[in-house]
Amino acid sequence: MMVAILALHMAIRDTDVEMRGDSLAGRTILLGVSGGIAAVDTVRLGRELRRHGAEVRVALTHSAQRIITPLAVEWATQGEVITDWDGNMEVLNQVDGVLVAPATRDTMASFVHGLQHGPLMMALSVARSRNCPVMMVPSMHVDLAKDPVTDDIVHEVRKHGISVLWGEEEEGKRKTPHHEEIVARFAHHMNKDKTGRKDVVVTLGSTRSAIDDIRFVQNTSSGATGFALADDLYRHGHDVTCVAGITSTAAPKWLPLILKTPEPNQMLKELKVLAKDNIHAWIHTAAVLDYLVSNPAEGKLASQQGSLNIELVEGEKHIETLRDSCQGAVRIGFKLESGIKQKDLIYRASAQIEKAGMTAVVANRLEDLGKADKPRGYLVDSLGSHFILENQQKLCEAIRTFVERGV
Repeated sequence: MMVAILALHMAIRDTDVEMRGDSLAGRTILLGVSGGIAAVDTVRLGRELRRHGAEVRVALTHSAQRIITPLAVEWATQGEVITDWDGNMEVLNQVDGVLVAPATRDTMASFVHGLQHGPLMMALSVARSRNCPVMMVPSMHVDLAKDPVTDDIVHEVRKHGISVLWGEEEEGKRKTPHHEEIVARFAHHMNKDKTGRKDVVVTLGSTRSAIDDIRFVQNTSSGATGFALADDLYRHGHDVTCVAGITSTAAPKWLPLILKTPEPNQMLKELKVLAKDNIHAWIHTAAVLDYLVSNPAEGKLASQQGSLNIELVEGEKHIETLRDSCQGAVRIGFKLESGIKQKDLIYRASAQIEKAGMTAVVANRLEDLGKADKPRGYLVDSLGSHFILENQQKLCEAIRTFVERGV
């Protein structure tokens, strides 16, 4: 037991991070830190960038160094930290994107006017000349944020193609967003102009059918898989719309559009509207009720009245109903079965592909979910081939491959 613990400690060093995605893989990012008090979050932000594959370099202004030390930043990023003109300035020519967090008003104004009072400002000028993606995350007192001059500066910054991300007002300040949100939005900004970006609709969560004004029939789905897929696609630059039923998993706040549709017919109506917008890909993870209450009662049914008989009628199959209106789009379905063998699971997934005109289906068995020794699912394509998806990350990668490849 002690040997196993020692081996684990040897494998995971305190400088290591757990990889959570690859949206910044192969990218060298310059993290610019100016002198706002939010610079204390630089360690968290640097490590979060690495969790998504980035190789991080840092430029600290003199004011930032009074708040956080270069040693702490170097530990967090495992990259070079430039603190003055005597640093390795060649690094500035090797970056694929620049994230400035926090960005003071002075930093933004200096960028607009081309001032060069430090390596960070030179890096921003180099990025502007190379048309390199840049995001700035301001942090300042609310009175300064509301100053009309600040609005003018931010407007000018955005005219240069810079993404400016404001946090919410809290305790009299416009604080920087959480480091996970910053990196998610920055990854989207980095990737949104890549070729092959698509408009994607993801359905997720469970749906319900009313028995009366108080009670309802509902199936089970947390929405976790749908949100994970939407998050992955968003970080890789795709334009994602979520159509969500009932969820117990919190939605990532950076997802741009989440439409709430708790009832199956309400969800289908929304999907039909979206289908008119030439959507490139549809990911159907929602657990849609197969049977609906035929005649919901008005008000509340009285209790202690003996047995209650409820008539259930078959509801519309969303993926079949949408078949004709989604011609030419990638369509991925999800199928959950229980108590059947793997070969029968694959067969039923193939039958769903043929009947509903799907591109592929991810098939699962209820008894396998959440077990470490079982795969996350089986991806079955329109040719009848099936592939084992070992975990959630492999699932996201597979779905993204289908979306980016197209029909």
